[in-house]
Amino acid sequence: MTLAQSAAEAEALLRRFRRIRTRSVALCASLSAEDMMVQSMPDASPAKWHLAHTTWFFEQFVLERAGDYRSPHPEWHYLFNSYYQTVGPMHARPHRGLLSRPGMAQIHDYRERVDAAVSERLSRGVDAATLAVIELGLEHEQQHQELLLTDIKHAFASNPLRPAYTARLAAGTVTSAAPLEFITGAEGVVEIGHDGDGFAFDNESPRHRTLLHPHALANRLVTNAEYAAFVHDGGYREASLWLSDGWDTVRREQWQRPLYWQEDMASEFTLAGVQAIDPHAPVCHVSYYEADAFARWAGVRLPTEAEWEHAAAALPVRGNLLDEERFHPRAATPGPGLLQMYGDVWEWTASPYVSYPGFRPLAGALGEYNGKFMCGQWVLRGGSCATPREHVRASYRNFFPPHARWQFMGIRLGQDR
Repeated sequence: MTLAQSAAEAEALLRRFRRIRTRSVALCASLSAEDMMVQSMPDASPAKWHLAHTTWFFEQFVLERAGDYRSPHPEWHYLFNSYYQTVGPMHARPHRGLLSRPGMAQIHDYRERVDAAVSERLSRGVDAATLAVIELGLEHEQQHQELLLTDIKHAFASNPLRPAYTARLAAGTVTSAAPLEFITGAEGVVEIGHDGDGFAFDNESPRHRTLLHPHALANRLVTNAEYAAFVHDGGYREASLWLSDGWDTVRREQWQRPLYWQEDMASEFTLAGVQAIDPHAPVCHVSYYEADAFARWAGVRLPTEAEWEHAAAALPVRGNLLDEERFHPRAATPGPGLLQMYGDVWEWTASPYVSYPGFRPLAGALGEYNGKFMCGQWVLRGGSCATPREHVRASYRNFFPPHARWQFMGIRLGQDR
């Protein structure tokens, strides 16, 4: 890379840095200081912590590596480290909601100081390795933008007052769901994984060959009405539909319907408060266990991640993503081909989250980002209504444990042919 190329990339990255960092703060604009401190369950984090942790990431992995930077709050490293064991100890994740100090004013000041320092470095030029770490930090921040929304949704749903995060949830305009069809996919040896064009996380590589057996994918996501039929048919009471761990979870947690559906089975909690369930919109906030049980009940299965990626790679990234600011899945507009491959809800696949052949994690502490979680998790694809458009791509591999359902998680069906 020439110096001119590096300078041009740094300037473009500086503009993107400012835009993404500004959006994180904007997503919190309607929240009070009290809202931003709530941690409603161990898997969620307070909004305040998200703003501080994403700042800590740039301070730790960009600024402090240069040697001439001194943190204004070195004691905060313990508070806002997430899981990077190789850079030091961290505050226990389930106790992040106990951090009443530092206050919001201090955290905003912290963000401004770090933003100014990173901007200054980009303005005077940095090497390619530093550019790559800053870009990783921005992708990391976009992940936390989605988590900001899903975590505050869980917190607000836990409040008996059922407060609304936004009043902008637009009513659905689709009066009937697109007919469910199964579209035959490719078969034989294909390549999946990142092709090297643009940013990708380490878990998307290396690109490799895999075998697709004869199969088909549903043209759209499973709707609320279709999932309600599963519920009414006793799906949560029929052990034969569930994986053993899933059935244990259903009984232990007393699941009877998707997370956020109300007891009347006609309304659900959304980021705009309690709203009527749109029967044609995709069902969301279901776990892998629920997605798998529904597929069994329907007499089909979930797609593999290779089937999904090969089909999605030919499609443009567009759909109901964070940029729409709707913050809720919407019904598919009828049309030809595969619909809703990007946005609305993350789609559970039948694939465990494991490494690709030849996988190598990033060097050093950043190697902890993805690789060490390749155990006991399942892959989701496609992004959701809370995912920034520029953040997702066909090769993107999201992953969560099979019991998780507070993210915007839904179902696309697959079948053998």
